[in-house]
Amino acid sequence: MPRRSGYLGLGSNVGDPAAHLRAAIELLPAHGVAVEAVSSTYLTEPVGEILDQPDFLNAVLRIATDLEPEPLLDACKAVEAERGRSFDAPRHSPRPLDVDLLLLGDLEYASDRLTLPHRQVTSRRFVLVPLLELDPALSLPDGTSLAAALAALGDGERVEPAGPLP
Repeated sequence: MPRRSGYLGLGSNVGDPAAHLRAAIELLPAHGVAVEAVSSTYLTEPVGEILDQPDFLNAVLRIATDLEPEPLLDACKAVEAERGRSFDAPRHSPRPLDVDLLLLGDLEYASDRLTLPHRQVTSRRFVLVPLLELDPALSLPDGTSLAAALAALGDGERVEPAGPLP
């Protein structure tokens, strides 16, 4: 596979979230993932089934990699495990680190484990806001404008700027 650029979403709401996000940025290169740019951080409310938990600190990374989609997902999972994430916990539980593969170039891909673009990239403000900070003109492989997707969401989900990653 040729070197592709892509985007990863980072989130944390356990322990020192900023330290977990910084650690992900430091760990990814050892797994074949170059970090090219880092968005600001945002405090966001939890989504999913478990709402009684601390806010998340989220950011998005622009990356470059030679990895195929499944090995890239494995790299993301390895970094999560290195930061103490338990994969036995219920979905949407509090976690020290979540690394989501959002986009990988113009690739459209689907397997039992992974869908690219990420299924919820156009429906989550906490993904779209930092993603568009890095690339305001970004669109999906099918031409869907992510800025238009964000505008269509309105102000329902709280995404509060928290500044650059300290």
